[in-house]
Amino acid sequence: MGCGSCSSGGGCAPAGCKSNGSCLTGGCQKMEVHDWLSNLDMPSNYRSFPIIEVKFKGARKEFFVNNDDIYLEIGELIAVEGATGGYDIGHVSLTGELVRTQLKRRKTPIDQVTRKVYRKATEADVEKWKIAKGLEWETMHKARTLALDLKLSMKISDVDYQGDRTKATFFYTAEGRVDFRELIKKMAESFRIRIEMRQIGMRQEAGRLGGIGSCGRELCCSTWLTNFKTVSTAAARYQNLSLNTLKLAGQCGKLKCCLNYELDTYLDALKDIPDRIESLQTEVGTARHQKTDIFKKLMWFSYANQEDWIPLKVDRVKEIMAMNKRGEKPSNLKDEAVELKTTAVVEKTHDYENVVGQDSLTRLDEKNRNKNNRNRNNRNDRDRNKAQGGQGADRENGGNRNGQAGAKNRDRQRNQNRQQQAKSSEKPQREQNPRNQQKNENRPPQNQRQPQKPVEAKANNQSALKGEAPQTQGEGTNPEQKRNNRNRNKNRNRNREQGAKTKDQGPKPNE
Repeated sequence: MGCGSCSSGGGCAPAGCKSNGSCLTGGCQKMEVHDWLSNLDMPSNYRSFPIIEVKFKGARKEFFVNNDDIYLEIGELIAVEGATGGYDIGHVSLTGELVRTQLKRRKTPIDQVTRKVYRKATEADVEKWKIAKGLEWETMHKARTLALDLKLSMKISDVDYQGDRTKATFFYTAEGRVDFRELIKKMAESFRIRIEMRQIGMRQEAGRLGGIGSCGRELCCSTWLTNFKTVSTAAARYQNLSLNTLKLAGQCGKLKCCLNYELDTYLDALKDIPDRIESLQTEVGTARHQKTDIFKKLMWFSYANQEDWIPLKVDRVKEIMAMNKRGEKPSNLKDEAVELKTTAVVEKTHDYENVVGQDSLTRLDEKNRNKNNRNRNNRNDRDRNKAQGGQGADRENGGNRNGQAGAKNRDRQRNQNRQQQAKSSEKPQREQNPRNQQKNENRPPQNQRQPQKPVEAKANNQSALKGEAPQTQGEGTNPEQKRNNRNRNKNRNRNREQGAKTKDQGPKPNE
């Protein structure tokens, strides 16, 4: 997001702006002043102001004299005279009459501006400048290692190479004075350049490095703030803020600069509010001051051993204070409390209709859950069948669980199913046989049959087990009934034989 002249590196335009340089997040527009005179037509005999403003890495801006009257535009890379010799590369930040205003604002006389503008940066100058910028990160880490070896209580936060790669400025922070003479010797031997050490404060360090504040925006010190004023905890007290250092401190470790932004507004509002008030004397008792709403001009008081707070207007508080000075006391502050308006919460009804029926956010989760349950049940069934097959194999093969017993059980089950289907298909055919229908018609009803003796029934059962036809009462007297009984016994014997065959072919009950 930053251009090459800032600490974030990169090209001459912020990323994403297509080299237009008009991003709202800063970048190329960092620490720049809008030239509102650029679109005005100047007189024909007008000569532009010879001094221009040039921006370098970070928030460093310096003034240079354009003696050769080179036509320069804002944002161009130019080669200017260095502070200790050589040349440096920077961006033009301001030209024209606004530079005169900037000189007055910074209290810089025109006579003190002596360094010159050499030329517009050529391709060779830009290439050499980019190589120098690429060495800054590695140089900074090597310098930190050297400082740690010398046990110096300092933190090197940034390095700025000159455009011709003959000089490097090291910015560091420290609590007190640091003797870095030995450090400079070692860095000069290691880097083979001229070294300049410059101590900066915590706020300047945060401005050079940049970052995102607790408000979610870029730091003010890295985008537009140049003058750092002192911030005290009194600013937080005037604004009724909690004196929590973790919330009041910025990334630099100091109090946030934004605490001073609205301080004047609060001071103007506090002029009408009485200061240093702790309690009010009433006939009921002493009411202590709890809090103050500065802009609504309300003050809350409460009695001892009571939880409710009583809101009073500032004017009434001043009157009660005057009464207490005269020795007078009001009856009760609850009778003079201000009625606060409570805002009713109205539930919003959404004016849309569910057309496609996809209003449930968990509809896909329910489908996946059902699918997972089915898969889990199928997996459990397969595991159970495998376990049963393995147990049968253990019993038959002496613990050799190879799955053969499971295959045998499946074959037996398949044969049983086929026999049951054959039975069910034969049964309706027997019922449709006309001989069977005639037998059923000639069979007397159950209520007209003569009851048999228990001894005879037992004998009949024994004869049936032996394969003989059971004798019924009146067998020799009625030939038709005799024939029906004989046929019935034949069918019964045939069914028993078929059942015995199926038992022999089916699985054993113990397997």
